[in-house]
Amino acid sequence: MNILITSAGRRVSLVKAFQKELKKMVPEGKVMTTDFNTGLSAACHVSDLAFQLPLVSHQSYLKELLEICKNNNIKVLIPTIDTELLLLAENKKKFIKNGIFPVVSSTAFISICRDKRKMNAFFVEHNINVAKEYSKYNYKLPLFIKPYNGSRSVDNFIIKNQEDLTEYHFTNKNLMFLEYLDHDKYEEYTCDLYYDKKSNLKSVIPRKRIEVRDGEVNKGVTKKNILVDFIKQHLYHIDGALGCLTAQFFKHIETNEIYGIEINARFGGGYPLTYLAGANFPQWIIKEYFFNEAIEFYDDWKSNLLMLRYDNEILVDDYKD
Repeated sequence: MNILITSAGRRVSLVKAFQKELKKMVPEGKVMTTDFNTGLSAACHVSDLAFQLPLVSHQSYLKELLEICKNNNIKVLIPTIDTELLLLAENKKKFIKNGIFPVVSSTAFISICRDKRKMNAFFVEHNINVAKEYSKYNYKLPLFIKPYNGSRSVDNFIIKNQEDLTEYHFTNKNLMFLEYLDHDKYEEYTCDLYYDKKSNLKSVIPRKRIEVRDGEVNKGVTKKNILVDFIKQHLYHIDGALGCLTAQFFKHIETNEIYGIEINARFGGGYPLTYLAGANFPQWIIKEYFFNEAIEFYDDWKSNLLMLRYDNEILVDDYKD
């Protein structure tokens, strides 16, 4: 009865959280990891056992991953990067057939999350405001430009002056021209959401993004505010949603008007703050998928908990290239 966290990379805090909770309920259980380069993955060095895999795009990735799970008594599989979500969702039955449950949302919902235009349509269907998308031939400055299929803030641009626009912005078919939501007027929140086996919402933890580094929150604070009831009202059930979702919203500072930005169907890099605030997603996953226990809605987490991240070191003796 072990857990495997894939593409673990730097997610040391996530690995440790699963280790702590698994030991409480399954003392002999282990939390294992995979990565493209286990030797240079900090999370792989703190996990109980690590396995090197090719890139997700490699033709043998899925077969090798399934063999690792079968040979190491893996009960639950936790993906952590966007590129593996669709592959695992499409092949979930192969794992379940072998007694392994990937905690991954449905193919249909992941397809929505991976396409910002589909995501905007999803929000509109759920009566949630979205930033207006402009035509590249008829737009209004300032603009926010981002890829419809991007992640980690790659190719994101704030355009305030006409001369800041380049040929690249117009010719790159992946880029969307969007209404700019001024950070002086709006606060940016990442909300950690937990959805049970029935795709019902069981917890909402808004984290105000104070500072972001490389697309991941570096300074943030939990806030019990209007977003909790707003998300409960509009997104209590999402067809196909499972486990941790990370949803981004903008909230107007004065009017509390809320805009939906995107949803990632996986653990986000800032989840450790939510865990330390008391929303124990690893424990809930273990209860649901190991012991078939129902999860009650949980709202007793700590508000105004500030997280300030800093770099730390993992030292590996006798490392060889």
